[in-house]
Amino acid sequence: MTGWAGPPPLAVVVDLDDTLYPQASYLAGAAAAVGAAAAAAGLDGAAVHAALAAELAAGSDTGGTIDRALLATGVDPAALPALLPPLVAAFTGHVPDRLPTYPGVEAALTALAAAVPLACLTDGAPVVQRAKLAGTGLDRLLPLVVLSDSLGGRATRKPSPAGLLAIAARLGVPADRLLMIGDRPGKDVAVAAAVGARAIRVRQGEYADAPDVPAAWAVTDTFPEAVTCALSVIGHPTGDGHLTRRQDVPARHSRTGALLSMTGAPGDQVATEPRAGR
Repeated sequence: MTGWAGPPPLAVVVDLDDTLYPQASYLAGAAAAVGAAAAAAGLDGAAVHAALAAELAAGSDTGGTIDRALLATGVDPAALPALLPPLVAAFTGHVPDRLPTYPGVEAALTALAAAVPLACLTDGAPVVQRAKLAGTGLDRLLPLVVLSDSLGGRATRKPSPAGLLAIAARLGVPADRLLMIGDRPGKDVAVAAAVGARAIRVRQGEYADAPDVPAAWAVTDTFPEAVTCALSVIGHPTGDGHLTRRQDVPARHSRTGALLSMTGAPGDQVATEPRAGR
C-alpha cells in the first residue's frame, strides 16, 4: 500500500452539508417551519411536522418529501397541488438564526486557507444553501462557493464534474490537482474521481455508515482530522511564506482499523457561481 504519489494538491474543495455542520440541525428547523405553514393552511401541523421529519430522516435529498409527508397524514392526493406551494415555500424560505458547526471546523478551515486556495462545492437549491452558509457563519471563511444547482439544476449536482470544473477554472488550476473533502462517497469522492482528482472522506452525518464506494484516498472521522491529512501533503505555512510538507504520506486508517487504498489520476473544463468572502 503506497502513500501520496505525485505533486501535491494546488487547491482544496470542501463540501458543506454533514461535512462542516450537521445537516440535521437545518432540516429540523425547516420541518418545523413546514408544520407551522400546514397549521396555517388548516391541516394538522404537528402531524405534518412529524411526518416530514420522518421522511427527511429516511433520505434528505430524495425529493418529494413534503408530498409524501402530506399523504402519510391522510391528505387527499387531489388536494396536493393547492397545498404544496406554501409548504414548499416555507421549507425553502427557512432562514436559521444560527447553525452549529462540527467541533474544530473554523480553526481547520483557517489553517487550510493559510496554506492553499480554498473553495466550497455544495448541492441543493441555491436559496437554501446560502441560508445554511449564513447560519453557520462559515461564509466569511470560504472565499469561493460554487452552488452546483446554479450551473444546471439537479443535473449538475455531484457527482457531475461541472462544479469541480467550475472551481478549477475560477482558481486557474488543473482539475486533477484539486483535493476534495466531503462526507459522501457517492457524491464527494465520486466527483473527485470524475475529474481525476483525489478525495478525503469524513465519516459523519446522515451517510456516516455508507460503504466506501468509490474508495477515497483517505478516510477520517472528523473534518479537522481530514484537514490534518490534507496539510500533510500540501504543507504547513512557515514564517517566510513557504510551505513545509511531508513526502510519501501513508494511507489513513478508517475507524475500523482497516488500511484504506490511495488513488490518483488526471482530468478537466467550466461554469460557476462565486461568493465573495467578508
